[in-house]
Amino acid sequence: QVQLVESGGGLVQAGGSLRLSCAASGRTFSSYASGWFRQAPGKEREFVASITWRGNTYYVDSVKGRFTISRDNAKNMVYLQMNSLKPEDTAVYYCNAGPALGSITPTPGIYWGQGTQVTVSS
Repeated sequence: QVQLVESGGGLVQAGGSLRLSCAASGRTFSSYASGWFRQAPGKEREFVASITWRGNTYYVDSVKGRFTISRDNAKNMVYLQMNSLKPEDTAVYYCNAGPALGSITPTPGIYWGQGTQVTVSS
C-alpha cells in the first residue's frame, strides 16, 4: 500500500502564500503520478494539480499561474506552492496518488492523505 501525509496548511490573508507538502511511503509509490485535490464545504472534491514522476504537470484552470506542483523523487515528496491565494481557494487539500493522474483528464487514485486545511481570509 501507499501512505500519504499532508502538511503545510494554515490561515493566510488573500494574496498570501502557502506551501503544502505530501510525504509518501510504499514500495510502489514511485510508479504513480501524484497530485492534489481540494474540497470546500458543500462542494464536490475537485482536481487541483498533478505531476508525473517524469515531471509533467497538470493544473485546473483556476490555479494556473498561481500554484506550482513539484516533486522530489528521491525523498518521495510532493509539494504544492500556492501563491496569490484567494478566498475561493479555501478548502481541505488532499494528496493523492495513482496511475491515472498524469493527464489532462485526471482520475484520482485510491491512495489519499488525510487532508490539510487551507483557509484564505479576505
